[in-house]
Amino acid sequence: MATEEDLSQFNISAEEKERLVAEVIRYVLFKTQQNSGCPIKRDELTQLVTKNYKQRALAASVINVAREKLSSIFGYELRELQRSRPLANQGRSSQQSVPDAKSYILISQLPGDVYKKYVEDVNTSHLTGFTFVVTGIVHLAGGKITEENLWHQLRRLGLYEIDGSHPVLGNTKQALEGLVQQRYLQKEKTNGPEGNTLIYELAERALDGPISERIKEYISQIVQNDVPPAEW
Repeated sequence: MATEEDLSQFNISAEEKERLVAEVIRYVLFKTQQNSGCPIKRDELTQLVTKNYKQRALAASVINVAREKLSSIFGYELRELQRSRPLANQGRSSQQSVPDAKSYILISQLPGDVYKKYVEDVNTSHLTGFTFVVTGIVHLAGGKITEENLWHQLRRLGLYEIDGSHPVLGNTKQALEGLVQQRYLQKEKTNGPEGNTLIYELAERALDGPISERIKEYISQIVQNDVPPAEW
């Protein structure tokens, strides 16, 4: 990973280097808040630098220094997501959600108890619970599930696809679509003997090591001990 010293190879002032790093940090924090944690494309961060400087190597160094400062100052890891493998099928729809090759999300590095006490927003805890439930269902289905079967399981929990005014989630279909935008899920249509079928599959965010392990851990707790999942 690049350090601030690595920026010295580029012919720009120290003040300009600092300004570029600060701009990337502000952009990441703002976009994460504005877009409810949706991944940020690497190209977006690169363009913050290359709009005035054409060296792509400079952009990479600035992003890496911003990652270090986000960690040391703000307690966030700027985690790079790996692109999910596509579903293995024929007749892929052009409407499928395909992420860029590289994107980033912010992950808190604070201990769980500290994060829960000082950072966690209780007003969004229902979305965390919904995310866990849906990704848990897809995980138990083997990593992918048809739309029909997914809603069948959610209806057993009192969540209906036609509900546009759920007292907690609001529009339930939009809540599910939010998980696609946040890259917990990806979806696409497949062609089969019975016509088109919409398939949901775990995407790179749900497959990311720490998150994937927490999903498995909490599912194991529920199945073995009937213990409700903690915040993740």
